[in-house]
Amino acid sequence: MAEQNALAYRWRNGSLQPIAFPSTGRLDDLLGIERQKTELVGNTAQFVAGRPANHALLTGSRGTGKSSLVKALLGEFGGRGLRLVEVHPHDLTDLPDVVAPLRERAERFVLYVDDFTVAQNDPALAALKAALDGGIEEAPDNVLIYATSNRRHLMPEYRSENEEYKFVDGELHPGESAEDKIALSERFGLWLSFPPFNQDMYLELVRLHLGRLGHAAWDEETEKASLRWALARASRSGRVAQQFARSWVGRHNPS
Repeated sequence: MAEQNALAYRWRNGSLQPIAFPSTGRLDDLLGIERQKTELVGNTAQFVAGRPANHALLTGSRGTGKSSLVKALLGEFGGRGLRLVEVHPHDLTDLPDVVAPLRERAERFVLYVDDFTVAQNDPALAALKAALDGGIEEAPDNVLIYATSNRRHLMPEYRSENEEYKFVDGELHPGESAEDKIALSERFGLWLSFPPFNQDMYLELVRLHLGRLGHAAWDEETEKASLRWALARASRSGRVAQQFARSWVGRHNPS
């Protein structure tokens, strides 16, 4: 594998390509997700130390820090041997080829699958199940999968699936389609949910991002502008807070 000293790689066109300038971020910048941060950092610390650790699934509202948290792990643990490999969901059928050159390496690799969702008969579904549960080939102990998704069970959910639910001895049981989806998500040993931010948390994130960009001033005008920005986008996410900060600083702190 070329550039074996790289911190991060991307699987593309059948090969691992080093990323010269990986996005890492700072764990301290991620607010409102303390429980999720503690859980994932702890799991990753175990993994880097060579102790047992779990594959992780991060689900929830868009812009709440799922992807940022995974990338921030590289800044926290890169010096201790952690490496990140970005794998597109459509390339999950290549997982055996992705893992093969990593198996004998001394570093610890997290395969990062962002914005993951699959259809019921997607070939990637079988490949991921095999990787998580173990197929005929023994899984390497220096590779984990961290996936993010806006969907709780990774696959689209349809109204027709409600018709499959039935009562058995007074208890409600899901149908076969729903069971398949739940079974996939349960293959991840660590399952973290990211709820949407409320207004107070959004404003705190705005102030944080403004401060990072060197704009310490905060007044009623800035607050109202940031709320209008969020309203126009129908979202109070961390991503929206950062976008507002960039726009505001760019207009009010001209170079």
